[in-house]
Amino acid sequence: MKILDGNKIAVEIKNEIAESVKKNLNLNKRCPHLAAILVGNNGASETYVAAKVKACEKVGFISSLIRFEENVSEEKLLKKIDEINCDNKIDGLIVQLPLPKHINEIKITQSINPFKDVDGFHPVNLGKMQLNLPTYISATPAGIVELLKRYNIETSGKHCVVVGRSNIVGLPISILMGKNNTTGNCTVTLTHSRTKNLKDITKQADILIVALGKAEFIDKSMIKDGVCIIDVGITRVKSDKTKSGWKLFGDVNFNSVKDYCSYITPVPGGVGPMTIAMLLQNTLKSANKEIY
Repeated sequence: MKILDGNKIAVEIKNEIAESVKKNLNLNKRCPHLAAILVGNNGASETYVAAKVKACEKVGFISSLIRFEENVSEEKLLKKIDEINCDNKIDGLIVQLPLPKHINEIKITQSINPFKDVDGFHPVNLGKMQLNLPTYISATPAGIVELLKRYNIETSGKHCVVVGRSNIVGLPISILMGKNNTTGNCTVTLTHSRTKNLKDITKQADILIVALGKAEFIDKSMIKDGVCIIDVGITRVKSDKTKSGWKLFGDVNFNSVKDYCSYITPVPGGVGPMTIAMLLQNTLKSANKEIY
């Protein structure tokens, strides 16, 4: 079993981005600028946004964090998004999800200018991805593909089973893994909560991508020997054995499967760091006008 070290690969990518920023500055080009909107005080969201802001600093980006109280009106949030859409000095905009229940997440996502949608959530960018046109690919699916690519894992002709059908991970990664690309050309099976005989399907996977959000859902009984496992899920569980009082678990029971798989992403330190690295890469592409 070999660990797919997302931390290591993410550092490589961020070093490449930092070098590109230095070259641009030498050509009198400005630094890429990423704006992030955070609504409320969700602990997980606070952590994610802080990590993104810190990553921006490390690669030489400018970052702006715009905070709103939990009770902010949808109208006020839309107005701020419109302001950022019109600001030519800002290259990328992310609105951290989830949002409070009184705010329509779909409406907010669609209000972001596709040119600045570095999360890759806008319907325009999702559609362009499906058509294999240049676009911003959602950061987590893009990170998975990049991780497989940099570890030279053969995907062509393999059976890739995706567990979970979210618009953020499951659906886009199922499309990407089936595309006629270097890291792709898989036969893809997309499974979900209504799938019957799930275990029979996951045991056929050469590449198993799990994005459910259910701690340690996949165990040895659900895989075949030699499978490559990408564990996207991350769940915080209360623990009296850690200083923080919480412990992080993936969707895969690591100890159960580790002696039977060929590759696996750890949680934490697997897909998570890659997501942030690919968000930065999308922002650099926006600044360089590579997509639009």
